[in-house]
Amino acid sequence: ILKERRGWLRWRNFAPKVELLEGLPPVKRKGVQLGPVPTVEVEGISDRQILNIAQQLKPWRKGPFQLNSIFIDAEWRSDLKWEVVAPEIEPEGRDIVDVGCNNGYYLFRLSEKGPKYLAGWDPTPLFYLQFQFLNHLFQLPIDYFPLGVEHLPLTPNRWDLILCMGVLYHRPDPIRMLKELRQGLRPGGELILDTLVIPGEEEVALTPRRYGKMGNVYFIPTLPALFNWLDRAKFSKWKVIGVRRTSLEEQRKTDWIEGESLEHFLTPDQSRTIEGYPPPTRAYLKIWR
Repeated sequence: ILKERRGWLRWRNFAPKVELLEGLPPVKRKGVQLGPVPTVEVEGISDRQILNIAQQLKPWRKGPFQLNSIFIDAEWRSDLKWEVVAPEIEPEGRDIVDVGCNNGYYLFRLSEKGPKYLAGWDPTPLFYLQFQFLNHLFQLPIDYFPLGVEHLPLTPNRWDLILCMGVLYHRPDPIRMLKELRQGLRPGGELILDTLVIPGEEEVALTPRRYGKMGNVYFIPTLPALFNWLDRAKFSKWKVIGVRRTSLEEQRKTDWIEGESLEHFLTPDQSRTIEGYPPPTRAYLKIWR
C-alpha cells in the first residue's frame, strides 16, 4: 500500500504539467527528419508555446531535439551513444522495447527503421510527459508505458529486441535484472546493454555509497564480472560493441537542465570522480538469449 501511495504521490506532484499537456492544441505535421537531431515542423502551435511548454518540462536529460525553431540542447548528446550501438541493431519487422527509455530519444531514432512494433518503458513521470509532448508533435506510432524492467516477466518471450541503456548500475540486484531482461526476450532475441564499468581483469565490482554525486548507483563491475553476471542469468552469448569513457562533449551542463553535470562530478584534472573512483566509462554489449 505504501509503495502504491508513493507512486500516486509522484504523479500527483506532476498534475500541473499533465494539465499543461492536456491543453495542447491539435497540430498539423509538415515535416519530420529522424537523424542525429530528431526534427519536426508543425503548424497549429506557436514557437512561443512550444518553448514555454518545453521549459516547464525541464530538465531535459536526453536529446537533442529540434521542434520548429526551438532547439532542445539536452544534457546528454544521445546521438553519440547511438553512433556506437546503431550498427548492431536491425529493427526492421521486429517487436522492440526500450526499457528505461527516458523521453524516448532512441525510440524516435528507431522509428525510421521499420520496426513492426515499438514501445518505450520508463516509470519516471517527467520523462513520460516529455515523450507525450514530443510525440504530440512528431505523431509517430510509438507506445509509451510507465513501466520498469521488473515488469518484463509480465511479457515473457515477447520481444525480438530490447534496449536497456544506463539502467543496470541503478539496480540493487543486477543479476535479477538481467534475468528479467532475458525473460522478456524471445528465444534468439537480442539485448543491447549499456552500463558503467571499471577497469580490471578480475571478477570484482565497485559498490560505492555515491558515485559522481549519484546516490542510486549500486554495482559497477569489471568486464569479467559483467560476463559472469550474464552467464549466471543464462544468456547464450554476447559481444562487446565498445568501451568508452564518457566525455564532456557527450554529457555537459546546458540551459535545458537544472543543477550540475559531468564537469562538476569529476576532479579538476578529470582523472577521478570527486569521490576518488575511476571516471565514468561505459561498456556497450550485444547479448543473445
